[in-house]
Amino acid sequence: MSGRIRIVALEEHVALPANLEGWVRGGIPTNPHLGYGDDPFARRLRGLGEERIADMDNQGVDVAVLSLNSPGVQNLRPADSVAVAREANEQLAAAVAEHPDRFQAWAAVPTPDPVAAVHELEYAVTKLGLRGAMLYGRTGEDLADHPAFDDLYAAAERLRVPLHFHPQTPTRTVVAAYYSGLGAAGMGLATAGLGWYYDLGVQYLRMIFSGVFDRHPDLQIVAGHWGELVLFYLDHTGILAHNAKLQRPLLDYFKHNFWIAGSGTVSERYLRWTAEIVGTERMVYSTDYPYTFGTRPGGFPFLDTSNGVARSFLVDAPFTHEEKIAIGSGNWERLTGHLDTPAATALS
Repeated sequence: MSGRIRIVALEEHVALPANLEGWVRGGIPTNPHLGYGDDPFARRLRGLGEERIADMDNQGVDVAVLSLNSPGVQNLRPADSVAVAREANEQLAAAVAEHPDRFQAWAAVPTPDPVAAVHELEYAVTKLGLRGAMLYGRTGEDLADHPAFDDLYAAAERLRVPLHFHPQTPTRTVVAAYYSGLGAAGMGLATAGLGWYYDLGVQYLRMIFSGVFDRHPDLQIVAGHWGELVLFYLDHTGILAHNAKLQRPLLDYFKHNFWIAGSGTVSERYLRWTAEIVGTERMVYSTDYPYTFGTRPGGFPFLDTSNGVARSFLVDAPFTHEEKIAIGSGNWERLTGHLDTPAATALS
């Protein structure tokens, strides 16, 4: 089989007026990394026009599934999270309507108000045409397996939409205990170096061990960064899983409830390991734009998008052409293809 591989990238971030203004009101520090100011990176993060599409073309990405950048609305006051999520979702839907062939979007859902979170997910999917929701692990101090979010998981299962989880900085106590005393290197380890992935990976395991997927066996989760470290320890963790009295073997949850993306980390070792653990039929694609764009100072030089590495990494992968098509877009279409009301139609 031949033909061009279509790439839909699932973790492509944007800083919208709604969340930037909401973070200021919520006391979240402002810096270019979050999208504030005139830094070229901040401008890229805010952009939804020609520059972003040109960057997609340079990467070889056909469709970007947009999402708010971390920490989304998860750390706002309940009322603020509801207002910001609604405004952000309407702004995301408008961006998709303007470029329906290039953009899709994940909804923001206001988990600080769990009842409103369910309503917002339903509205975003059924009225705005968004493809699911992007969450950021914890809501304040509440981890992703907290019983308050059970209705949200039930709604996602009922609507047949995936939830994409994204890391955020570990709690202050964890940062102080494990990453303090190292200067700037400590915060680097606490975030993109290591801490983000441990923080979210443990939450995935908590969701499994606490029975979230036993109660919602059809709930689908998209996990970035090659599964947030968890896949690399499944052989060991699985030995202990009998203590949790799970209804299925631990690996089964990852092969039936999780979809794994690399988030712009160009590593053939991780790629092959992921395929060995969950199979190419559970792999999707992402670039973590713009956080992995080029080699900006202080950035994450995993993906030099100026030379099309996002595409060549998949094209050169040690898989069949059919498997590459599945990873590039086929699995995403299998997961969300039933959502056939695009935002452009929903808003008309």
